[in-house]
Amino acid sequence: MLHALVMAGGSGTRFWPESRAAQPKQLLGLVGGRSMLQGTLDRLAGIVPPERTLVVTNSALAEAVAAQLPQLPRQAIVGEPCKRDTAPCIGLAAMIMARTDPEATMLVLPADHVIRPEEAFGRAVALAVQLVDAPSAAGRIVTFGAKPTYPAETFGYIERGDRVILPAGAPAVFQVRRFREKPPRKLAEEFLAQGGIYWNCGMFVWKAQTILAALRERQPEMHERLQRIVQALGTPSFQEVLARQFTAIGAISIDYAVMEDAQDVLVVEAPFEWDDLGSWQALGRHLPLDEHGNAVSARHVGVNTRGCIVRGPDDHLIVTLGLSDCVVVHTPDATLVANKHDEESMRQVAKLLQERGWTEYL
Repeated sequence: MLHALVMAGGSGTRFWPESRAAQPKQLLGLVGGRSMLQGTLDRLAGIVPPERTLVVTNSALAEAVAAQLPQLPRQAIVGEPCKRDTAPCIGLAAMIMARTDPEATMLVLPADHVIRPEEAFGRAVALAVQLVDAPSAAGRIVTFGAKPTYPAETFGYIERGDRVILPAGAPAVFQVRRFREKPPRKLAEEFLAQGGIYWNCGMFVWKAQTILAALRERQPEMHERLQRIVQALGTPSFQEVLARQFTAIGAISIDYAVMEDAQDVLVVEAPFEWDDLGSWQALGRHLPLDEHGNAVSARHVGVNTRGCIVRGPDDHLIVTLGLSDCVVVHTPDATLVANKHDEESMRQVAKLLQERGWTEYL
């Protein structure tokens, strides 16, 4: 049966000051009225039932996640005691799923992506499941790649190989030749020009046993510690075992732990629009633009303002004069004014606030 893992543990520091430790970006309604997390679960409706959906998040956010997802049983929300990247998260979820369904097929997806239309996403997932569940597909991994529309430096890439022959009307599927790291601008431009390369959507379909076998072979210590955690499920000592064993695992992404050396990997060419909503500039791609190219979600008056992203509450007026290519975000206790092309500097904000002891703004 198909199970879903939603990874919802990110901090969303690039969406400061709206994204905070107690309410990171996946819990915010950045696109539409629903939060990013709720939108992800809405997208899963009709694909995977709530009883076969698992959400892994930061332990400090577990109750907030549960409040946003009343359709899920409380035990379906697992709180990590610390951040250890995607491989331990995925491995733990795979073990939990395989415990009750040894033949479980997993759909793995982050909680903060924008995907439209949902029907096309559902068709692509159904195809990926067929490719993984095929009798001759033991050990197969399927991922998704979106056609790049600009030379993104913040996304990883997938270089495709030979096409897989499928019935007419199915999305295009290719062997994966190799995964490429997030490139500098010049290389990203070369990727866009050469074709045959996709943005890596960071979503996967595989058998739970496939990913567990890969982790057992390549990350044996991690695999052993995850086993100890799952063995304690349902016992009074579970939280203590989880905290002790998970904290002892080294942080590593699933890309480095498994994907770069995996053999039978296919990529489905996404028949849907995809975006990893990683920054205020990314949000600007999903808001309507005024005649001066401004993306506004606020009560706003702009004079000589062009190419800006402006966000704030309806009861607070934001006035911009003579600004170009800026981000202006107002919250009740903090306001951001930034060059929208200087996304990397946003990471320094948390560090500076920590150094000054102004942790109430984190």
